[in-house]
Amino acid sequence: MSDFFDALETRSPAQREADLMQALPQQIAHAQAHTSAFADILQGVDASQITSREALATLPVTRKYELLERQKAKRAQDPFGGFAAVVRGPKMSRVYASPGPIYEPEGVGKDYWRTARAMFAAGFRAGDLAHNAFSYHMTPGAFILESGAIAMGCSVFPAGTGQTEQQLEAIADLRPNAYVGTPSFLRILVEKAEAAGADISSITKAMVGGEAFPPSLQQWLAERGIDAYQSYATADLGLIAYETAGREGLVIDEGVIVEIVRPGTGDPVAEGEVGEVVVTTLNADYPLIRFGTGDLSAVLPGACATGRTNQRIKGWMGRADQTTKVRGMFVHPGQIAQVLKAHPQVSKARLVVSGEMANDQMQLKVEGSDLSEQALAAIAASVRDVTKLRADVVAVADGELPNDGKVIEDARSYS
Repeated sequence: MSDFFDALETRSPAQREADLMQALPQQIAHAQAHTSAFADILQGVDASQITSREALATLPVTRKYELLERQKAKRAQDPFGGFAAVVRGPKMSRVYASPGPIYEPEGVGKDYWRTARAMFAAGFRAGDLAHNAFSYHMTPGAFILESGAIAMGCSVFPAGTGQTEQQLEAIADLRPNAYVGTPSFLRILVEKAEAAGADISSITKAMVGGEAFPPSLQQWLAERGIDAYQSYATADLGLIAYETAGREGLVIDEGVIVEIVRPGTGDPVAEGEVGEVVVTTLNADYPLIRFGTGDLSAVLPGACATGRTNQRIKGWMGRADQTTKVRGMFVHPGQIAQVLKAHPQVSKARLVVSGEMANDQMQLKVEGSDLSEQALAAIAASVRDVTKLRADVVAVADGELPNDGKVIEDARSYS
């Protein structure tokens, strides 16, 4: 039995990059031609010229709140806001609603969300029975993983959420050997089974997602005979990355192009630096170009110990949207990025908001070169011009600011 889902996972990095960059301009042209949203967002872009990551980085990032705004503006004519390249009927199997509400289409085809690859890496195989405890109500979570399980020959029990007693009974009767759902609910099932004396020992493998999966919980489950792996997928993009037996970070899926950018901008950061996950999907039905997930992560150096050659990311490291209200005004990462572009000698910055309620203070800490008193004063003037608020600007030593993706730190006391 192969250790890999398919040959794509072991391509040389150079071959993978060449394949992705060959597909990229075709996907951009398709999005421009078949979605009104990207016809507008990418107006004037010559798709044939977008054949490298450097060229891709020149395109605007579309963030989730912008997608929601377009959907709301076009609700009466098109609930998808002009982002879907398919229409209702035989080419659109389901429609989902995520918080917002944001409406997402599901096209047709085997393993539409591409999650079989992640499940294979987690040890799922044809003939398994997967107990699916993701919600089947309105949102796509359950279907995202179910489609992958079915594509690789598994059977699925659609357990959904809640009703733990009935779920434990079904597990005892059906003897599934796999679990799909959030890690926290799996822990609840295990704890309730232990308390009730229910036998759920048939479950020996799990694919979890939807929330953080700390190593402590992974170890807790392993001690109870469950080998659990995490996947990183969204309703908009499908699978983005997945965990392997290497247990170091998440391997990027073969059907997406992932960038890590400085929060509030579309500027890629250096390998290892924490930033926002921005994804371009090669899905023709819902062709999102440079879609900002709002999640923080970082690229890990080297390749996966399992032999998979795609890039790895650290996994979920928090949220990139750090918009903060100061003295009645909203300050967001994009404004700090605007300030930094006016002062290229600054390599990194963090705005720290401190003080007590009704007595907010802002301090912009900056790293860089040639940060004289005159330069700091000019930066402070730019902060005032952009945010309409005053801030003290102080120079700090290179490397003093943490590598955690934070552009704005709210250090106020609310007690």
